[in-house]
Amino acid sequence: MALTGIQIFKLLPKTNCKECGVPTCLAFAMNLASGKAELDQCPYVSDEARSQLAEASAPPIRPVKLGAGVRAFTIGGETVLHRHEKTFYSPTGLAALVASDISDADLEKKLAGFNAFQYERVGFNLRPQMIAVKDAGKGKEAFAKVAKTIAEKSEFGVILMTEDVDVMAAGAEAAGLKRPLLYAATEANVDAMGALAKEKGLPLAVKAASVAGLITLTDKLTGMGLKDLVLDAGAREIKQSLQDNVTIRRASLKQGNRSLGFPIITFPCEMADNLAVETMIAAMHIAKYGSLVVLSDFTGESVFPLLVERLNIYTDPQRPMTQTEGIYPINNPDESSPVLVTTNFALTYFIVSGEIEGSKMPAWLLVKDSEGLSVMTAWAAGKFAGDDVGMFIKKSGIADKINHKEVIIPGFAAAIAGDMEEELPGWTVKVGPREAAHIPAFLKSR
Repeated sequence: MALTGIQIFKLLPKTNCKECGVPTCLAFAMNLASGKAELDQCPYVSDEARSQLAEASAPPIRPVKLGAGVRAFTIGGETVLHRHEKTFYSPTGLAALVASDISDADLEKKLAGFNAFQYERVGFNLRPQMIAVKDAGKGKEAFAKVAKTIAEKSEFGVILMTEDVDVMAAGAEAAGLKRPLLYAATEANVDAMGALAKEKGLPLAVKAASVAGLITLTDKLTGMGLKDLVLDAGAREIKQSLQDNVTIRRASLKQGNRSLGFPIITFPCEMADNLAVETMIAAMHIAKYGSLVVLSDFTGESVFPLLVERLNIYTDPQRPMTQTEGIYPINNPDESSPVLVTTNFALTYFIVSGEIEGSKMPAWLLVKDSEGLSVMTAWAAGKFAGDDVGMFIKKSGIADKINHKEVIIPGFAAAIAGDMEEELPGWTVKVGPREAAHIPAFLKSR
């Protein structure tokens, strides 16, 4: 049972040192109880108090690590119901389904195709993380062989899907190096599956026919000493699945129900008969509140929009993505190459730099700190004013890299040209296009 703020306060050192970021130990205790602070922020808490406070300081939804290597990731660990309250921490994992009766050639082809789904967007590498191996009833050798191939010959993590404990044991042994997720413990096999997960030290998914059924199973498994659990309430109808996800999330965050304080796995692959509909259902689950989503396949038109949605949802809404202020050479510019200036909003930077790179024209791109605002917003907010931009250009060091004094500003900020020229005597300020898509033609026509 989670401790109250007053109970936590009694265990704190009561120094009111302010090193945790709040003025008093009582305020810190209240933040800790509500999930708005972490115990490690207090530098003076005793080991004895730390052990007593472990439950109160733990996230209401347990973080569970899956996979190993470059695609290892964590699900769970969330502390809020709505993204605008704080932020969501652990992006939804995406998995594709592979049957254990797949041929070696087909599996090799799938792995090569799946590995190609990697996209660079605003400085992030977006990619799916897991492959789910589903028992097709061909025996434990076939199941273990496919699991072993995926674990050893690809970067992907593995989900092992069978309710047969002997088959699961073979798969866990074969793919153990990738820390696979075992799916699933049910009412019929909970003792044996729990014992296997505990023996191997692996995360275990729990499947029931309802949210209430999950509570019985998770209580039993946690009583066995298992902590890394993933929940499946069993619904395969869209509306019920959404209701179950919301119920589980609310129960853990708002009611402190530790029996449901685990990440959720969902199966759009079992809710539709075509990938397009699966993708729509997956999009719903990424938003509400699937921690792991299993599709029947990966295709570019399905994976890319889901990855972008995931990026948008799991970006801190209170902190815009930004690019470091500075000078960025594109296409190997020299001293006569043009100079463009823009803001440090990450999306703006990557769109502008991408258009310049695509033009094949060498150029210098100056990125000014605008507190993560786009050009138009930054200009309206006074974060991209003429005198500030002019001062930035003077201090940037670009004058040492070029033999001319001409700078190109975004069309949306044309109004700052006069102030910039006053701040930069001898410089020519040219107004570029309003849209980044027109930059290549503009550069080629200079």
